[in-house]
Amino acid sequence: MTTPDQRPARSLPHRPRRLRTSPVMRAMVAETTLEPRRLVLPAFVAEGLAEPRPISSMPGVVQHTLDTLRRAAVDAAQAGLAGVMLFGVPEHKDARGSGALDPDGILTRAITAVRSEVGDDLLVMSDVCLDEFTDHGHCGVLTPSGVVDNDATVEIFAQMAVLHAWAGAHVVGPSGMMDGQVGAIRAALDADGAQDTTIMAYAAKFTSAFYGPFREAVDSSLTGDRKTYQQDGANVREALREVALDVAEGADIVMVKPALAYLDVIRAVAEVSPVPVAAYNISGEMAMVEAAAANGWIAREPAIAETLTSIRRAGADVVLTYWAQEWAERYHRGTTR
Repeated sequence: MTTPDQRPARSLPHRPRRLRTSPVMRAMVAETTLEPRRLVLPAFVAEGLAEPRPISSMPGVVQHTLDTLRRAAVDAAQAGLAGVMLFGVPEHKDARGSGALDPDGILTRAITAVRSEVGDDLLVMSDVCLDEFTDHGHCGVLTPSGVVDNDATVEIFAQMAVLHAWAGAHVVGPSGMMDGQVGAIRAALDADGAQDTTIMAYAAKFTSAFYGPFREAVDSSLTGDRKTYQQDGANVREALREVALDVAEGADIVMVKPALAYLDVIRAVAEVSPVPVAAYNISGEMAMVEAAAANGWIAREPAIAETLTSIRRAGADVVLTYWAQEWAERYHRGTTR
């Protein structure tokens, strides 16, 4: 009787396992790669802080001071990341989000500070939205009846984008899901001599339960929901229509947000989009992995690798993720696989 070790190997013309025999072999034939140049680091900067403030629901993420934000941006540039997406958290908020248009406001100062540190070695990206600045927490100004006023909000977004461009932003990211926001911003930038400023449009941004930790990060006071302007997670065709509208209005990059629950949408958008596709690996997606890992239920680093790879595999050219810096450092150490 022959033992398993004595049996001759079966002769198979196609043996896929041959391409899995070693880390070097697996790396050579990997269909999906995740270089740091594909990643953008979202970062929060808060007014009035003397030192960074940890965000409890997002382990390892903080509200930065201007000084620590500068250092984080330099680290991101040195790690080879594509960019940093900046969100400002003001000390004072009001119904119209007036801090968003303040030339000396926290977000404007942060853009200038980061651009002065990194120049063109890192893309400085800015969030064009009002939710961080309004006391009601909505992404736009409200009518007397309490409904978000689309057209009035779009006018503010256009002014905000111009302000960010002249403060030093390479890329502006309108995220409020207002109809016509991209066209208005493109027209305003072009009219003000900022034709080279890139628009990364949050084209398919869905109402989601996974935004919770982000609302802690920006000290949001939102009550209710954003279902009247953010997209319904049941709809793919609607997302494709929104993408087509934003491209027609001048978007240079389109984004799907969130990522993990919408991988099918990322794929659908990537198949038809004439411009690069970004996806935002959002706060709640990060928090799930971190919480499960902290409880010993999953292995943290492999779960991060699997998460980010799935977003790229779905078709995203660019991934915004809070793990960007960590991933880049692991990438350069050769420990991402």
